Order: sequence, then structure tokens, then C-alpha cells
Amino acid sequence: MNKMGVIKIKAVIMSGGKGTRLRPLTCQIPKPMVPIFNKPVMEYIIKLLKSHNIYDIAVTLHYLPNEITEYFNEGEKYGVHMSYFIEDVPLGTGGSVKNAKGFLDSTFLVISGDAFTNIDITKAVKFHKENNSKATLILKKEPIPLEYGVVITGEDGRIKKFLEKPGWGEVFSDTINTGIYILEPEVMNYYKAGENFDFGKDLFPRLLKDGIPMYGYITSDYWCDVGDLHSYMNTHVDFLEKKVFPVEDAEEVKKGIWIGRGTIVEEGAQLFPPVYIGKNTIVKKDSKIYGCTVIGDNCYLGENTSVKKSILWKNVHICNNAEIRKSVLCDGVRISDRVRIFENSVIGTSSIIKDNAVIKSNVKVWPEKRVERDMVVKNDLIWGTGVSKNIFGKRGVSGIFNQDITTEFSSKLGGVFASLYQGKSLFVIASDEKDSSQIIKNALNSGVVSAGGRMVDIRVGTVPMVRYAVNYLKGDGGIFVSCGDSNSDTISIEFFDDKGKNIDRTQERKIENEFSIGDFNRTNGDKIKDIIEISNFSSLYLKYGEEILDHISSIKEKRPKIVIGSKSKYIIDLAEKYLKNIGCNTVSILEEELKEIKEKIISVKGDMGIIVFQNGENIILIDHEGNFIKDEKYNFLTFLIGLETKKIKNIVIPYNFPRTAVSLAENYGGSISITKTNVSEIMKEMEKDDSHFQYILSFDALFAAGKIIDYVSYKNIKLKDIASEIPDFHFIKKEIPCKWEDKGKIVRLLSEDKKQQLEMFEGVRFLDKNGWALILPDIEKPTFNLYAEGSTEEFAEEISDFYYEKIKRLLEDKR
Repeated sequence: MNKMGVIKIKAVIMSGGKGTRLRPLTCQIPKPMVPIFNKPVMEYIIKLLKSHNIYDIAVTLHYLPNEITEYFNEGEKYGVHMSYFIEDVPLGTGGSVKNAKGFLDSTFLVISGDAFTNIDITKAVKFHKENNSKATLILKKEPIPLEYGVVITGEDGRIKKFLEKPGWGEVFSDTINTGIYILEPEVMNYYKAGENFDFGKDLFPRLLKDGIPMYGYITSDYWCDVGDLHSYMNTHVDFLEKKVFPVEDAEEVKKGIWIGRGTIVEEGAQLFPPVYIGKNTIVKKDSKIYGCTVIGDNCYLGENTSVKKSILWKNVHICNNAEIRKSVLCDGVRISDRVRIFENSVIGTSSIIKDNAVIKSNVKVWPEKRVERDMVVKNDLIWGTGVSKNIFGKRGVSGIFNQDITTEFSSKLGGVFASLYQGKSLFVIASDEKDSSQIIKNALNSGVVSAGGRMVDIRVGTVPMVRYAVNYLKGDGGIFVSCGDSNSDTISIEFFDDKGKNIDRTQERKIENEFSIGDFNRTNGDKIKDIIEISNFSSLYLKYGEEILDHISSIKEKRPKIVIGSKSKYIIDLAEKYLKNIGCNTVSILEEELKEIKEKIISVKGDMGIIVFQNGENIILIDHEGNFIKDEKYNFLTFLIGLETKKIKNIVIPYNFPRTAVSLAENYGGSISITKTNVSEIMKEMEKDDSHFQYILSFDALFAAGKIIDYVSYKNIKLKDIASEIPDFHFIKKEIPCKWEDKGKIVRLLSEDKKQQLEMFEGVRFLDKNGWALILPDIEKPTFNLYAEGSTEEFAEEISDFYYEKIKRLLEDKR
């Protein structure tokens, strides 16, 4: 107790449960994160604790812990300090609290993370102290106590008996245990840390048996265990009827009608109280919203839509003429025209219900499901294909146009990306020339500006051009959209940081998390910034490409004939302009077949051929005799040029690259840095080289071509002459199909192999006197990638075959 007479205690919030009875609400979030009026249940608990001068809070976690830790952080936003204790395996209510043993050094309150209550904690703590109680249970009268622990107390409040969830024949009282306890730390000494035990089943009976002072504090304040869908929905009704807390973050425009900032209710729409509508929601004309309905932020209700006694989370989109009755629609649900959803149904996060579909009463649709038009769903829809929360792959976000990558998806993705910068930043965007890419680019533009960001659209461009523009314009980030080289229906979206480099996995996770919960900032209409369009930025980019060359006069003197091949007309035009500016003769071919380009080089007697991929980053070289220099061989060629010219002192290679590069670097007095295979990790390491030589040759196809042409022209040699100096290396790559669920176990089994020397920097790498093999689970596909290098071709094949068969056997044994 301090000088002001306030009793200082700590609190433990138990937040480890899976919330099985609340599914599908809790399929992707833990129970304490289930929203009530746009805020997680646990947020109300934290505010309640603070209002009673409890500032030091421990949180026990097990199921989806990151959802909680990333939302609340250390509690600074709420004026409290929060510590987290994660259980690897469930330890029961008592065991989870005991897991925080270092925190339990004074009187503490225990409360469930799903308790929705305004209980007067100060009075309960005072009762606890006045009675010298070692364990005080906060109790409440409940007419039907079957789902709760029943407690019998004496006239002085001392507990005499209790039963956990009794049958009717065992009901001796209507006083139930709320699951909120005030405890002295010594009562936890009955068990050891790591032991599984419950308060109600184990600890309290032992305390009662040993005569330890235990009391029950009976409250008449509001309390609800948000443990099932019925109680969850009733809690909203109680909130609307002002039985718990006052309604916040909205103005009561009429009695019983609350509307949040930025929400538009069109003329002709009818609202029947009590109704709550969150921020930035649109309710179209002729819609009807009936009493006991709660609508979250950023929702859209189409014309002539009717909603009654329902709960809509954030970012729900309902088209025209839909009918929703006493149901819950989770984040990001999409409801098409004339859909009808009946009583006690739940539509899980990001599910799509198409035109004229009917969801019958008591149906639960799990997250990320799709109900096709005219379907009638009578049973729970649980199994089926869903979209992973991990939307990023090896290089950004990719998927099929208008299926995986829609304009809605892209707009939201752009908004999430911008919101990470608090909506006050400058971003550069471009796409390739394809119509589908430009449609997605425009959607991303809309999302970024809706979150308050400022966009510079350089229109058609390449990945290297966007990277350069971010640096030139001092932007905070960039985006590039392109179609796949092998499939015109595939869209790829890449994101860049303030240095023009691909964002790292930490930033990707932040985007994925924000995208998953759909909770990101949107700005008001009067704060939307104009999109700045620059149509000729390529001229600045190409000028830079000329400035980085050392011997442009040699090129102009030699006038080499360069054959340019690409599937992109824009890339060809850009390459022609650049190469002519630096003094080359050019021949172009809009072709995707390597054979055709090779024949073209030979027929026109070209000095060199370059094939530039759709993104402007990847390149294949062809010498004057038609020999291809690509993939690892291309990298070795760039290493040779860099080492010979002293432009590279330290070669950066990914973990799956041939180790022949080590001896090559040593021969020239250079060094090697090995990074993980993620492109952002490679770029970070290359950034340490002030010359940026390797960076340009690895990530800018046009300027790489310029640098190589510059070198051969100055040296007065052919491309084939450099290629002949590439050291022999024997490297094999294979893919091994597997099921997604097999990956983790196979990696574990491989890592447990004690007979062979191995590394686990990334994946599992086995070392052999004659070479090595690396097994990497693919991030995008249900496959393992196998890389093997040997001192000879025979050893490389032998090592590759050995581990290929080993993984196949493990997969077969597993089944």
C-alpha cells in the first residue's frame, strides 16, 4: 500500500487457450484477440486493470502468441508494462501462471484473457486484504450455473466447498466462479514450474483441505465469459444497452445510434436503434440496419441490404440486396449480390460468398472459403483450399491475375504497405507494359494514397529503374508490378525499402500480419495526396547508366554489334536506346525462344547477345559463337571481371552457390561472404561494397550488359575469351515433390543424422570429402530444392543421387 492508501498489486492475464468453442472466430487469432466493438477483448481487460492502478501485467501465452505480442507490444500505448510468458505445451490454468514465477513476488490478480467485465477490482482487493486471505475468488450469481464452477461460502465469505462444472444433481449454489482470483505468491508453492495443474481442479481443493484462508468476493458488477458464440453475441447486446462500458470512438447521433468518424450513411438508409457503426464505413441508400447490430470499421453495405442483430468485423464488404440475420461476419468477408445468411451463422475471415448463395441457420463457414453462386449451404464448411497467411514468396507477392491478385487484394496490400510508414511517406511505383500489370499498379496506387502516402508513378519501367528512382527521388520505398516471363496470367509485386533494395523478411511479416487482420490506417478524403506521374524518367535512368561506364570511348570506337532479345517490347526499346547511346550497333528480336536468338546472333555476325527478362533485372549472355552464359556461369563471369579490374574485393554468394567461388576469390587475393538465399540478405551484404559493382551486375540487366561491353571493348577481347577463364565447377540442382505438411519432419529427420557432417545455416547442408549437398524446403511450392557440388562431375551426380534417394525414402517411410 502506498502513501495514498492505494494497494499496489500485479496482474496475470491468462491468454493461452485456443478458444475452440468460438471457432471459426478463433481459427486465425487467439481468443483474447476476438473483437468487441472493434477492440480485442483483452484490451478492455488492460484498461480495466489500469483504471484500478494495476500497471505491471504478465500475460501467459500458448496459441498464436505473436498475434497478442505484436498488437500490445510492451503495453506502452496503454500506460502499463506487459511481460510475456509462452508455454511450449499447455500447463493448465495454474501451470501457465506458475510459468511466470519470476513475476509472482507480491499479491497478484489472475484474470482470463476472454473475460469481459467491469468488476470493481479495488473493492475486491480491499476485501482480500481485510480478511487476510491467501486466495480470494471473485464470484457472481448465475441462474444456470452448469457451465461454471459452483462455490459455497459461509456468512463471512470464507469458502466451504466448490465443484467444477457440476451436473444438476450437484448444484448446491447459484454462486459461480468467474475465474478471477486474487492470490498471495506462497499459494503457488504447492506446485513446481512446468507442472500441469488447474486452479479449480487442483490448487484450490488442496488449499481448502489444508485450511488455507480462502474467501469468495461476490460481485454484482457485469461479467461475461466470452467463451462461446452465444455469449459473444450477447455481450454486444449488453454493450449496446450500456450494461458494461460507455460506447467509445463514435458519436451518438441519435438515441441508441452511434456512428464513427468518416462513416457515410446515405440518404434513404434506415437505422433502427440500438446500432453501432465504426469508422470509415459506407451504408448505401435503401439499406436497413436493425437493432442490436454492430458494424466495424471500413465496411461497405450495398443498396437495399438488410442487416439485423448481427456483428460485422472490419473490412466487410456486402453488395446489393443482401440479407444478414443474427450472424457474425469476420474481417475481410465479401458478400455478393442477393446473398442470404440466416440466424446464428458465422462467416470466417476473408471468406467469399457469391451471388444468390444461401447460408442456412447455425452454419459455420471457416476462414478463406469460397461459396459459389446459387449454392445453398446447410452444413458447416470447414475443409477445403484456403489462402495462406504468408502472402510473400521468394520475391515479393505473386499469383494469378484476377484470382489470387485482384484489384481489391492489391489496393489493400498497398494500404498496408503505406501504413507501416504512418502514411506520411513518398513511394515510387512502376509496372511493365502489360495491361494486367497496369491495372494492379493502379490498385496499389489507390491503396497507398488511401492510407495517406504520396505516390510517384513513373508509369512503365523495370525493377532496376524503380530502385534507381527511389534513391534519386529520396523516396521511402518502391513497388514494381510485372507479368511472369513464362505465364502472362501471373502477376508479381515487389516491394523496396528507402535504398531501393527488396524489403527484408521482418518487413514482409509486418505486412502479412497487418494484411491478415485488416487493421491499418486510412486517411480522410481531404488529406488524400495527388499521384505524381513522370512519363520520361527512363531518360534520367539511362543517363546514369552511361555515367557508370569507365571506357565509353572504347565502345564508340569498336562499335560492337549487340543482339537484344526479350519478350518485352518496352525492354527492347529501352535496351536499344541505352546501347546506341554508349556506341553500340543493335539488332533486336522480340522472341522468347533461346534457339531463335542464338541463330540470330550467328546470322548477323553479332559480337554478343543479351536476353533481358521481363523485370529488367535478370540477363542471359550469348557469345559470338552462340554459347549461352547464364545462371551460375554468368555469376562466375561477373566475379572474374570484378576481381581482374579490382572492382570487387569481396565476392558475395548465397548459401546454395557453388563453393568453387572460394578458390576463385583466393586466386585473386579476394574474399568471400556467404549469405542466406533471400534476395534482401544478398543485397544487404553487397551494399558494403562501396563500388556497387557486383550489385549492378547482379541486379540490373541493362547496366550489367553495359559494364561487360565496356570491359571487352577496352580489353579488345571477345566475350568468349572471358568465359574460357571461368573455372570448372560441377553443380547439380533438383526438385523433390513433397506435401506441405512433410517439410518440417523431413528437415528434422535430416538434421538428426549423426553419421555425417552437416551445417544448418539454412536448410540442411551435408559435407563430404568430395563435395556437399544442400536440402532447402521451397518457400512457395510443396517441394524440396536439392543442390549438390562435387569435385568432379561424377562425384556431383553421386552426391545428388544419394540425397535425392534419401529424401524419397524418408517421405515413403513417413507415410
